Amino acid sequence: MNGDDGGGGGGRGEVSAAPPPPLEWKFSQVFGERAAGEEVQEVDIISAIEFDKTGDHLATGDRGGRVVLFERTDTKDHGLNRRDLERMDYPISRHPEFRYKTEFQSHEPEFDYLKSLEIEEKINKIRWCQSANGSLFLLSTNDKTIKFWKVQEKKIKKITDMNVDPSKTAGNGCVASSSASNSSKPYLANGGYPDKLSKSLSNDLSLPAGGIPSLRLPVVVTSNETSLVARCRRVYAHAHDYHINSISNNSDGETFISADDLRINLWNLEISNQSFNIVDVKPQNMEDLTEVITSAEFHPHHCNMLAYSSSKGSIRLIDLRQSALCDGHAKLFEEQEAPGSRSFFTEIIASISDIKFAKYGRHILSRDYMTLKLWDINMDSGPVATFQVHEYLRPKLCDLYENDSIFDKFECCLSGDGKRVATGSYSNLFRVFGCSPGSTEATTLEASKNPMRRQVQTPSRPSRGSLSSITRVVRRGAENPGVDTNGNSFDFTTKLLHLAWHPSENSIACAAANSLYMYYA
Repeated sequence: MNGDDGGGGGGRGEVSAAPPPPLEWKFSQVFGERAAGEEVQEVDIISAIEFDKTGDHLATGDRGGRVVLFERTDTKDHGLNRRDLERMDYPISRHPEFRYKTEFQSHEPEFDYLKSLEIEEKINKIRWCQSANGSLFLLSTNDKTIKFWKVQEKKIKKITDMNVDPSKTAGNGCVASSSASNSSKPYLANGGYPDKLSKSLSNDLSLPAGGIPSLRLPVVVTSNETSLVARCRRVYAHAHDYHINSISNNSDGETFISADDLRINLWNLEISNQSFNIVDVKPQNMEDLTEVITSAEFHPHHCNMLAYSSSKGSIRLIDLRQSALCDGHAKLFEEQEAPGSRSFFTEIIASISDIKFAKYGRHILSRDYMTLKLWDINMDSGPVATFQVHEYLRPKLCDLYENDSIFDKFECCLSGDGKRVATGSYSNLFRVFGCSPGSTEATTLEASKNPMRRQVQTPSRPSRGSLSSITRVVRRGAENPGVDTNGNSFDFTTKLLHLAWHPSENSIACAAANSLYMYYA
């Protein structure tokens, strides 16, 4: 697959090829699994997930403002280089396995005294930056402030060659600072002190009975032990009047964007006190406001292109070369409303909660409340594929509006090869669809140790442009107000909002409350 055709499985060379068979997903790992009946603390709920470009590191953020890092272990354990692996007669069957690496407090709760507003510490987004010299770099943001973090291994320094045996002291704190004796005898010659001071000095240390013949100065040496240190390199603050919903790195490795409801700002990673406003949809009179920005992302390869979505269900592709303020768009992607289908909920469910570029930038995946849509950036007449996710909830939109569930923001992701897409749903379910031409793959999985427990036996994914099997299944299921497409009861309080697909392998990480589940196929 070349650079122009990558991402959505829509390359010219693939049209005649048979679609790949559906994947069989298996449970891999879980971090933070809670016991039955255990209450989940609000601050522990995961609010962001992101793989780095290599797939060797995974970061999660939570509502308590913490960022937790995981590192891949299965590639390290094998201990063979690429040439040795190629010589082996049998393939190595392994799937990505991760272990806890470190965590740090990224954001603290704040209070805006000018607006009398509390600013939550919740991490809204995490984005990995280019690593250098063995150090990891990432951006994290809450509603108002973006931070640039450097995580590196530092060798531990120890104090050695002392007069006193450290094992006989009460603690390390006094080893470096104390040089006093608990002996009642005054010191002789060097370092002596009168009797009257002995009572006021530390008695933590024990010295040889005959005293110390000579004084040795402690020496600081670097040991082979290492510890991970996270340091905040820069803080990008006071640039957004509204809540930040997106941050995205540029492919140039030097700049990034941050987006709130009405504006998109362009930053240089090295400059934290200045940003450039490149998109501003705020009208002169706020009463004229008809739509807001919901998500924004840079093109993965063209540093001058970015896309942003709106609450009206449209996606705009803009070119930074056209003008300094990119209020005009290069392309507009939106689906025309079917005549006679408008209702009170039409605009609410049309709002796009997340967009993602495919790996090579040819396609954009968008998620609104009811569907996943795949767009070809060379074709702005409509989506090339639409995947029904929540169609069975259409009869319950009134209830969803009453309990605010209709405003839930589900994320979406694409596989590295662009052949599949995934998104979350209620009851801790997530769905994987095949998007290659002719594919009927539509898998429903549960974020648990038995992901296939909720499987329905018959294919439930419609062919493009038709509403075949899934519509019928949905309508049957919708007759029972508490039943989903597979005949299972659904729970609006358990929702799977955040998930990420490994950049090069069929592995998905998803968040169910405070637990991080990982699956492979």
